Amino acid sequence: MAETTQFNMQPLLPAEGSAATAELTDLAFDLTAKAAALAGAVPDAVAAGTLVRAMNCYYSNLIEGHNTHPRDIERVLASDFSNDPDQRDLQLEAAAHIAVQELVDAGTEDVPFGPTEQYVRWLHRAFCERLPESLLWVVDPDTGERYHVGPGELRTRHVVVGQHVPPDADAVSPLLGHFAETYDPDRLGRAKRVIAVAASHHRLVWVHPFLDGNGRVARMLSHAYLRHIGLGSALWSVSRGLARTRYREVLAGADRPRQGDLDGRGALSEAGLVAFCRYFLETCIDQVNYMSEILDPARLLARMERQVGIAVAEGMLPKRSFSLLREALMIGTFHRGQAPTITGYQERKARQILSELLDRGYLVSDGPRAPVRLGFPVEVLADWFPRLYPQDD
Repeated sequence: MAETTQFNMQPLLPAEGSAATAELTDLAFDLTAKAAALAGAVPDAVAAGTLVRAMNCYYSNLIEGHNTHPRDIERVLASDFSNDPDQRDLQLEAAAHIAVQELVDAGTEDVPFGPTEQYVRWLHRAFCERLPESLLWVVDPDTGERYHVGPGELRTRHVVVGQHVPPDADAVSPLLGHFAETYDPDRLGRAKRVIAVAASHHRLVWVHPFLDGNGRVARMLSHAYLRHIGLGSALWSVSRGLARTRYREVLAGADRPRQGDLDGRGALSEAGLVAFCRYFLETCIDQVNYMSEILDPARLLARMERQVGIAVAEGMLPKRSFSLLREALMIGTFHRGQAPTITGYQERKARQILSELLDRGYLVSDGPRAPVRLGFPVEVLADWFPRLYPQDD
């Protein structure tokens, strides 16, 4: 039974020695180099973690058919929830996603990272426990029956997802055991670990271990895996690229059974898996390139100066605001007592400017005596970060 179950998910990685695998290896090294360059180009304190988590949440929701406006996500971060029940539920869903990614980014998960059943179930549980009850039910499209989604609970019933028929429920745990063994990063070489992030993403969606939330958990696992192997960071996210391209189509292509003797030796199409891995890695590279462009300090500074200049001219921001924002971008953080030196104003006037920028979200701080750093209020995103969201295209 175990061998048969495992075979049903093969191949889990593209075959060694093929031209396709060589191409994927090149993409893996390209991604590694570009992610490292991005990480080294931006001050640590301007890691833009809040910005990228909000972006990741927005696009992950979009993939699931939930279009949560960036301003609603900003309200979530400020714990300002709508009175409309449906909108509030979507905000709570966004808050759940951001909270779990924050735990992953900080390395403070309740379960140590690994492509294991334990960690996958923790991701699902941590997310679903934060959801409103109304979002924890799924409806069988054929019978109309409603089923409760238990946080972290593997499914116990057969499901059909579009054209895909996932494995039987009693095969899920054995498959996750084989999944963990194959994709354990400690057992893989440097390039193969990167390829494993892509391959494991599809195979987890294919197993469909939970009644609902599988795509979101797979994207969270990929994010955690990339961080674990030193490629992922608070600077970029693959979800933006997945939501804007042929994600579901390429996922479905990797669901296909083997297409003849030249298509690998497993039950599933090796060509389909290779195509998905190529797509996933190219999407990662595209997103690193995009974030490298919009976070380039010189270019970002020019866009910030232009937007702040207009805001000052229109009386929306006080004069010398840009000097404080420039300091936050170029240095990362500064102490409040430095505001007079940075602005050239006396202490009282300098603190007024600082206070207004903090109130407007242009600067943020962890406490009244803590250093300040750059913030990213929704009102500036289209100017500071072109094409971050679809409405900016």
